Amino acid sequence: MWKLKIAEGHNERWLTTTNNHVGRQHWEFDPNAGTEEERAEIERVRYNFKVNRSQVKQSSDLLMRMQFLRKENHIDEIPEAIKLKETQEVTNEAVTITVRRAISFYSTIQAHDGHWPAESAGPLFFLPPMVIALYVTGSMNDILTSAHQLEIKRYIYNHQNEDGGWGLHLEGHSTMIGSVYSYITLRLLSEKADSCAEDMAVVKGRKWILDHGGAVGTPSWGKFWLTVLGVYDWGGCNPMPPEFWLLPNIFPIHPGKMMCYGRVVYMPMSYLYAKRFVGRITGLVEALRQELYTNPYHEIDWNKARNTCAKEDLYYPHPFVQDMVWGVLHHIAEPILTRWPFSALREEALKVAMEHVHYNDQISRYLCIGCVVKVLSLLTTWVEDPNGDAYKHHLARIPDYFWVAEDGMKVQSFGSQTWDATLAIQAILSNNLAEEYGPMLKKAHNFVKASQVLDNPPGDYSKMYRHTSKGSWTFSMQDNGLQVSDCTAEGLKVALIYSQMSPELVGEKIEIQRLYDAVNVILSLQSENGGFPAWEPQRAYSWLEKFNPTEFFEDVLIEREYVECTSSAIQALELFKRLHPGHRTIEIEHCVSRAVKYVEDTQNSDGSWYGHWGICYTYGTWFGVDALLACGKKYDNCPALPKACEFLLSKQLPDGGWGESYLSCANKLYTNLDGNRSNLVQTSWALLALIKAGQAEIDPMPINRGIRLLINSQMEEGDFPQQEFTGAFMRNCTLNYSSYRNIFPIWALGEYRRITQFT
Repeated sequence: MWKLKIAEGHNERWLTTTNNHVGRQHWEFDPNAGTEEERAEIERVRYNFKVNRSQVKQSSDLLMRMQFLRKENHIDEIPEAIKLKETQEVTNEAVTITVRRAISFYSTIQAHDGHWPAESAGPLFFLPPMVIALYVTGSMNDILTSAHQLEIKRYIYNHQNEDGGWGLHLEGHSTMIGSVYSYITLRLLSEKADSCAEDMAVVKGRKWILDHGGAVGTPSWGKFWLTVLGVYDWGGCNPMPPEFWLLPNIFPIHPGKMMCYGRVVYMPMSYLYAKRFVGRITGLVEALRQELYTNPYHEIDWNKARNTCAKEDLYYPHPFVQDMVWGVLHHIAEPILTRWPFSALREEALKVAMEHVHYNDQISRYLCIGCVVKVLSLLTTWVEDPNGDAYKHHLARIPDYFWVAEDGMKVQSFGSQTWDATLAIQAILSNNLAEEYGPMLKKAHNFVKASQVLDNPPGDYSKMYRHTSKGSWTFSMQDNGLQVSDCTAEGLKVALIYSQMSPELVGEKIEIQRLYDAVNVILSLQSENGGFPAWEPQRAYSWLEKFNPTEFFEDVLIEREYVECTSSAIQALELFKRLHPGHRTIEIEHCVSRAVKYVEDTQNSDGSWYGHWGICYTYGTWFGVDALLACGKKYDNCPALPKACEFLLSKQLPDGGWGESYLSCANKLYTNLDGNRSNLVQTSWALLALIKAGQAEIDPMPINRGIRLLINSQMEEGDFPQQEFTGAFMRNCTLNYSSYRNIFPIWALGEYRRITQFT
């Protein structure tokens, strides 16, 4: 049976940590764990997911929840769930009972280190590169036990679309990258090409691939991993020359000016490209060469394949100027740079690229900043030295990325431990029930304090294109080390809120200098237009995005501002200014004034804001409203607030809720979920915005209808159901934040209690 381990790893030689592994979560398989009844229950939920997978594509994170509910975190006897008829009034009793049931349940799945473990996955392209890298390095059987392999295959089988293909993410249509990746993964895990297992999934997958033109249509990221495996050719990849690292920093196309994700992906990719690295050509690799293409492998026109992309994958077409640049680099620059004396320049560029890889590995304790970079860095360090310490450090961190649920084993983006915890704390405290949940809040406070980054990266970190991090909070945990603007702002908000509460109830408040450090990070990140980016100050011109090579993503090369990050920064700085008026007050006021103007300027004509990290207009509009309210704006003196309320009210569904499809993000147009279904998380976002903006004073009926839906949707044990994904990134991909279904209904109900004075 699988068991989730929390804050463990102290005895593992190749693991390093800055805070005794607080926030670490990883799964281990124990064949002797659990009773017969417990194992039977796990098989039951797995079966239920399988038979319902065409209707509900997301797991409900049941293995983790079942484990915690079996432990000492049992729920005391709780009242029955309240169910209100459409004609019934939303009463004090109904709201309060629902809230207490919800918080009591959520307290049971809090880990002993104070965070709430949860899945942070959803894209299908996260997992296959991990398997490919382990196969190429010869480490697959060392890392992936038979139990791992079984769960990985279960996950892939469970998320095959009815047409035989696999999507970019779980809710998406079939794509070439999703299908080729998933097919290869099954084959590397010993499934036969003619296997009839799981309703002939392998056979159906191969048919989809060939019916849609074969693997030459895989987007650039897919081409890269196929080449490394040996089932594609470097001649069919657009160039990734490492020599760009040798350009003077003033050059606008220097990789150091890229958004951090684009930059750290380019580092190892450029190294492996320049090395023309290809794994060992095994019999299985030879077989895949014959299985994945409509033409014989040796007859493929690789030059033509460079710019071939299946229409199902093509979200961001290459501009003509980009294809011209790739052509010049491919046909002219590469032949020159690979010959003496210019090959000496390439060797120097490889050293610089590898220096950056090692630096970013070390300062993140080999977690890297996400799973895509993690696997690239792992492979790159192995290519450099298969017996080196860096590669061994990487192997030790692989378990941090695996997550097991009833649908199988998947790879997470990187984990959302800190982000979820800071939001959960605010949601719980909004209900004015702190005295009832002191132990839970104290543990969460300890986690927040233990998760703040206490130092800047070592050495001359600006030379390595890293930014100030001392005082920040990351998205996941302290070991990750990468500052995030809204995570830092939400961490600061929570620390400030705790500082006003009794230490006997929630523990000692954070040291004031650490608050100052957090303010310093936030202020340092603001852009000239007043908005806040996510990770680092903007360094590149917007036209650089025209050279985005990914085809299925947008906004990947340059750092840009987001209403979500800007809103969090405004709220944190305003609260800090009120509680600590003597520290950098003029700078904070100037910063907030510019940030508010950015928020006002980016409101759409229909009253909404575009949210980049949630789906989508509902999410952004909640943050936009919160930003304006935090700086003292009111419904009757700020035209943006009535417009925002009108927008949200126009999207309310007949059942009282809101439900926005992920297609809103890709198409940049508000789109309801199929069948006009409501989503409880998005309903909560809309309610939070309407309640705080003052809609209840004008017409409380829409809010009451939404609150009634939340109350009626609560499950028997106090949980809320998993519905469609509510996280998004790079415009075209979704992400599952499993904790959102608990956090945001609690928060919306809490704000409703506060505003209507039900307390």
